[in-house]
Amino acid sequence: MNNVVGETIPQLGPLGIWSFQLDVQPMAIARDAVAELDELGFGALWVPEAVAREPFANAALLLSASSKMTVATGIANLHARTAMTMNAGWRTLSEAFVDRFLLGIGVSHQPLVEGNHHSRYGSKPYSTMVDYLDTMDTSSFFGAPSPTAPRRVLAALGPRMLRLAAERGVGAHTYFVPVEHTAVAREALGDAPLLAPAQTVVFETDPSAARAIGRRFMQRYLALPNYTNNLRRLGWGDDDLAGEGSDRLVDAIVAWGSLEQIADRVQSHLDAGADHVCVQVLTADLATLPMAPWRELASIGPALRARSGVSARVHAG
Repeated sequence: MNNVVGETIPQLGPLGIWSFQLDVQPMAIARDAVAELDELGFGALWVPEAVAREPFANAALLLSASSKMTVATGIANLHARTAMTMNAGWRTLSEAFVDRFLLGIGVSHQPLVEGNHHSRYGSKPYSTMVDYLDTMDTSSFFGAPSPTAPRRVLAALGPRMLRLAAERGVGAHTYFVPVEHTAVAREALGDAPLLAPAQTVVFETDPSAARAIGRRFMQRYLALPNYTNNLRRLGWGDDDLAGEGSDRLVDAIVAWGSLEQIADRVQSHLDAGADHVCVQVLTADLATLPMAPWRELASIGPALRARSGVSARVHAG
């Protein structure tokens, strides 16, 4: 089968933003915020798909509000649309915003798929992804082609899905992971593919207050087996995963403290093998845009050291 995915690895820079808060704002406010994020120099903005905006329409509106940065889906749920529809949306945005749209695809989670989409999740998510990509890559599309090949990443945690991300995309987007997973993911991917972990952060120096915010965020993910199984593979046990999570686990998943401490965590991902870290800022009020923390984050970008040892970032698949 011909590899229809772009061969050039996207140059996202070391620092991006992952945001749900933009989805709950009126679009006019969200677009103004994205225009500022673009000017602040963030390499990419990652937008989710779960219970808020439809990601292709959302990405189009946010891309049109910016001029430089990439907008990526983190992730578009394959259970939410047919492979042909996913392919068409991917190619439409890739042509309209050349080299600025990155499609992230994932299998999501059984409770969300079966509860929200009333679709069967199945027992073999890896095979589901392979079949879906096969159908995408053989789907008819007669719209205007993009001047450059479209690019996609896969949401991946385990070794098989990570290897698939290298074979059938330009890399992987990882979520709800400690730094130790980034090193594991880099080894599974190989040297060339893009690795873009999300890092959740809280700008709060009081441990109790910071962990309380972190636990409110973590409780939904600790109920999803895909995430807890991944943490178990890394050696985290029942004592860490029970209830709202141990302090040790909260501190590993959610970086909190001063700007310097948060910058150190981002740099730790880069040192462990990440190419790009998309930072998700948590606040006590999740409906408020964290503009002040985003502006602070922008200041650390120039000091971050990109992963060493890779010069020509070209996909070998």
